[in-house]
Amino acid sequence: MKIKFIIVVVAVMQISQMYSNVVLPAIFADNMVLQRNADVAIWGWAKPGETVKISSSWDVAEYSVTPNNRGFWKTTILTNEKKGSLNLIIEGYNKITLKNILLGEVWLISGQSNMEWSAAAGIENGERAIQNSKNDSIRIFTVNHKTARFPQDDLNGSWVGSKPETMKNFSAVAYFFAQKLNKELQVPVGLIGSTWGGTPAETWVPKHAIERDSILVKAAGLLPETEWGPKEPGSIYNAMVHPLMNFKIAGVLWYQGESNTVNSQYYEKMFTTLIESWRVQFNEIIPFYFAQIAPYKYETEFSGVQIRDAQRRALRLAKTGMVVTSDIGNINDIHPKNKKDVGIRFANLVMADKFKKEIKAYPPLIQKATSDKNKIILNFSNAELLHIDKNNKASQFEIAGADKVFQPVDFKIKDNQIFLKKGKLEHPLFVRYSWANSSIPNIFNGTGLPTSSFTIKIE
Repeated sequence: MKIKFIIVVVAVMQISQMYSNVVLPAIFADNMVLQRNADVAIWGWAKPGETVKISSSWDVAEYSVTPNNRGFWKTTILTNEKKGSLNLIIEGYNKITLKNILLGEVWLISGQSNMEWSAAAGIENGERAIQNSKNDSIRIFTVNHKTARFPQDDLNGSWVGSKPETMKNFSAVAYFFAQKLNKELQVPVGLIGSTWGGTPAETWVPKHAIERDSILVKAAGLLPETEWGPKEPGSIYNAMVHPLMNFKIAGVLWYQGESNTVNSQYYEKMFTTLIESWRVQFNEIIPFYFAQIAPYKYETEFSGVQIRDAQRRALRLAKTGMVVTSDIGNINDIHPKNKKDVGIRFANLVMADKFKKEIKAYPPLIQKATSDKNKIILNFSNAELLHIDKNNKASQFEIAGADKVFQPVDFKIKDNQIFLKKGKLEHPLFVRYSWANSSIPNIFNGTGLPTSSFTIKIE
């Protein structure tokens, strides 16, 4: 009995000590990057009634906050553009000093295998990239694979600088993005990698956002069981995204969609719900940039191209941007090995869109189709120097009437517009382009970026 009593006393003392000390979530640690020039939330746990003070080496201000009756505290501090290695001090009954902090651009990296794919897994010129990856201005935080039935407060992971030992197992797309951004903007870049190969969008969407919509519930019900990951709505979001929702970020980079070819007809609604629900949780219209999946020989007819078109249509949401990858993919490999160009295209898009740099980073995208006598006129955004791939000149345009029976048509490009011949079809109502899972678009703009597959109604 005496031994049991001692064990109980020690356990109670340990619990008491744990709750009397200031505790931080894992995302706050040595070597982290905090978003520069921002109101940054800092939070954690401590004893109710305890005063928690926060100070930093980049600012003279001191902040204080008192935990609520559950021991949770949260406050906001200001960051600036101060260079070099910095410290953050959080002090209550104990004192925590976070060292070697950088102020820069922080990005949440998410999606499935093509975003998770690392140099170690096999990419073009991978060994060279690994050997040249030492750059302490790029810091990475890898979120471990985990699911949960309910939203979690914390996750596992740690911040490390980019070097061969760390870079080789991190997202190659994200690394090349950060490398380009760091070079062009001359600021540190922090990457939070929350990825899981083979996972459908449903697992990344908060469960309540799916349950309140009968169409999304139906879409989720079509997902098959797999050996490599979960399919339950919200299961990954709860464990790998929700704990980050207070953390200040510059934006999100997303690459996913291949695992939704089984319910591709619902992807536009599911994907836009994901974006909007994350923004609700972040309490901010965070910039959201995504890669369009590449052409591939999917078994189900049109499932891949339907995903690509759904992603194109998601651009109707504010502060979104899309990287087209159709010219740098591999129709025989669902994991194309050219990850550097994808990362660079992400970086160019962010620099042009978010930082307003004079970089031509946008692909030509269909805006409208109009009927005029014996022709159909197609207008595109970002259409400067619109041209056909000289090595692939065959028409990929089709038109259809009310029956949606499509037939190929000839075309010509003039003054950055495309003119389609109506042929024998008297009342065409629809146009589609490059409409096949493995079809590689052949229309480019002067930037050298291809247009997206599309289907559109004729005005």
